[in-house]
Amino acid sequence: MTALRKVSVAILSWNGRDHLETCLEALAAQHDPGVEWKIQVLDNGSTDGTIPWMRERWGRDRRVRLLESPVNLGFCGGNNRLVVASDPDTDAVALLNNDTRPEPGWLGALVEALGSAPADVAAVSGKIVDWSGERLDFGRGLMTFDGHAFQLDFRRPLKQARVPAAGDELAFACGGNLLVRRASFLAAGGFDEDYFAYLEDVDLGWRLWSGGERIVFAPEAAVHHRSGATSDLLGLYNRGFLFERNAFLTAYKNYEPGLWERILPAVLLTLTSRTQALLESNPGAETLRVNPYDGHIANTAGKAAIAIPAPPPALELPPATTWEGFKIRWRGYGPREFLRRGLGKLGGGAAPPPAGVSGAEPPRLTDERTVAQLRATHWLLNHLDGAAARRAAVQQRRRRCDREIFERFPVYLVPTYPGDHALFASAGFRAWLPKDLPLVEARLEEIMEMGG
Repeated sequence: MTALRKVSVAILSWNGRDHLETCLEALAAQHDPGVEWKIQVLDNGSTDGTIPWMRERWGRDRRVRLLESPVNLGFCGGNNRLVVASDPDTDAVALLNNDTRPEPGWLGALVEALGSAPADVAAVSGKIVDWSGERLDFGRGLMTFDGHAFQLDFRRPLKQARVPAAGDELAFACGGNLLVRRASFLAAGGFDEDYFAYLEDVDLGWRLWSGGERIVFAPEAAVHHRSGATSDLLGLYNRGFLFERNAFLTAYKNYEPGLWERILPAVLLTLTSRTQALLESNPGAETLRVNPYDGHIANTAGKAAIAIPAPPPALELPPATTWEGFKIRWRGYGPREFLRRGLGKLGGGAAPPPAGVSGAEPPRLTDERTVAQLRATHWLLNHLDGAAARRAAVQQRRRRCDREIFERFPVYLVPTYPGDHALFASAGFRAWLPKDLPLVEARLEEIMEMGG
């Protein structure tokens, strides 16, 4: 046990004035946590009038301190600044999303859980529920073999959700509701600022565990969350870039030597397969499936008809005869490609051969999911040296092997993207999964509430 004397509540806000009104009022109504505590709010380059409102509404409250950044530092950079800016004698920092409403006993429950825990517990994660308090947002997180993660039973009714018990160990705490020892956070390097946002808490959790520390759960430290309220401002496809890039970085930096080299082929196969599946959403994608030596050049196929393989079923579009199907094809293919395909069908046969075969249009990137995926790959290839340096730093402070970590928290194999089912079922992919890696296979609907 290591009793806490001083705690800082850190809130990062980007264009979230409306959220802060509720969040700060809920903090003002907190029960006495039994320690000295302050609130720090960092305005992260907002343009919604947060700063003048904060000065007017909370400027005279000695417990509330406002920090300002003229630009958006990201979730990682902003929270790192909040932790560093806390008083040096602060024992622990509570990271709280601005779009939450903490229950009155929230801070006291976190303080009690961390203060009564053994010294090797670096952080305590609280429970997150939806705004009405009826469904689970975060209780326990699961990591996949390639660095992605899920919130177990996300959006399931609380009566059905698998919520950890008090003191249960977690692989990682949710970055929107946790209390972490200030010294442990800084010694581990804080959040990786290259992440900007997403999966940074998974990465930090792995680093804390490999460094010899632990993370536990405090179910009474509950907050209500407007899920996605801030992240929606980034845009769906910008988030896709962050998910893919950050997942690879998490796996690359944290798998220990020996295991990383053996899991890498499966990680790369998955990244490549998902990129290829998304490419099928773009006009002209059929040319990517062409074998130029299978009858397209030098008369290698004789007089036999050449069939272009059809796109995978997972990415089939609505029928062209429906209005929705018409709109998708018109916007996606563009007028020229749309008419080329239509004329081919009116002629009673397939569309004219694709680009590279008889001079038709080449593939064109029109799908934002595909662009996000390629951006992630581009970023990774252009930042290899920096990622390698951070991997070296993570491994240098390792005190616990991955085998011990994965015995507690096995990694998951969950088909999630188009093409995943076929890839994960293939013998070629299976051959690259390390046989000694604790692995749990599950369906997505077993992990989270679908459509909720």
